[in-house]
Amino acid sequence: MTNQKSKTVYFCAGWFTDKQNKAYEDAMNAIKTNPTVDVENSYVPLQHQYKGLRVDEHPELLQDREWSTATYNGDRVGVSTSDMLLAVYIPEEEDVGMGVELGMARALGKYIMVVIPDEDFGKPINLMSWGIADNFIKMSELPQYDFNKPSYNFYDGGVY
Repeated sequence: MTNQKSKTVYFCAGWFTDKQNKAYEDAMNAIKTNPTVDVENSYVPLQHQYKGLRVDEHPELLQDREWSTATYNGDRVGVSTSDMLLAVYIPEEEDVGMGVELGMARALGKYIMVVIPDEDFGKPINLMSWGIADNFIKMSELPQYDFNKPSYNFYDGGVY
């Protein structure tokens, strides 16, 4: 594996449940140690919410058109300007927002990597999520995966 940090990622992950938060933190820690991910210049939606106001801390923002529109468009720009999309996926906790981000990335021709926590790897996932991704890896593989050499692989689980 090269020591060159050359790929930026759009860090696609939910943070709405305890399990999503744990997977989010595990994945973030993993890419921080991965020498082929340029974390500093990657797009992490929680770090780019409009006016620095996080919806998880201010749920009333979901009723604010300006915040919602600007946050959505910021994320849209993040998907389009990142080298690839990295989705942290919990099979039993699908997120429609992640589905939109996956679709944007595919439409733009971005490489899509789906990371699933080891204990969930192999569980059935949504057919559309299965079909849209270029590769699937276990969380434990994330720190060592060479993002400078993206590859295609099937998911080792069923679909629904």
